[in-house]
Amino acid sequence: MAETRDIFNGGDMLPVMEEFYTLQGEGYNMGKAAYFIRVGGCDVGCSWCDSKESWNEKMFPPVEIEKIVENAISANANTVVITGGEPSLYPLDKLTNLLQEKGITTMVETSGAHDLSGHWDWICLSPKKFSPPRSSVYPKADELKVIIKYEADLKWAEMNAELVSEKTMLFLQPEWSKVPEIMPLLTDYIMKNPKWRMSLQSHKYMGIP
Repeated sequence: MAETRDIFNGGDMLPVMEEFYTLQGEGYNMGKAAYFIRVGGCDVGCSWCDSKESWNEKMFPPVEIEKIVENAISANANTVVITGGEPSLYPLDKLTNLLQEKGITTMVETSGAHDLSGHWDWICLSPKKFSPPRSSVYPKADELKVIIKYEADLKWAEMNAELVSEKTMLFLQPEWSKVPEIMPLLTDYIMKNPKWRMSLQSHKYMGIP
């Protein structure tokens, strides 16, 4: 991963796929206005990923982080969410420092597949079986959001819940293509295991990015 990171000058530049101001659609911060910065590049490769076009970072020319911050300020956003792709591929200390200096709350959505850099007000960890989180990421997570496609995924969710802090919020989220069949299962499971909460991709129901 060092080679992938080094070509972006130690975090002075990042391969930005897209930036947009919208409402957070998932998890604990659902409904909160936020400026999303989607970085290109991912080596996790979820089959059900809804942004597969982000996987190849070479498709997205590097953008100076000062420009990224300027765009967020221009949108009048007070919260920024770094998503991907996979943000943990890149050094994010410089970007998050600049954002926080401007009074902007910093959040990240990551699989934790690599050690996570940056200074964060909120870390959403969404672990993937085929590229599990690094042990260093678990204690930092404010929120654990596990995508459930099959009933067997619940065992994976519980394994990850054992590794995060007691203060970490726990969410189960049905994989979008399986919502009709998975929702009754998750509803019943959460009622029997109330440490978990339901997360939905509400932005898809609302028809927003």
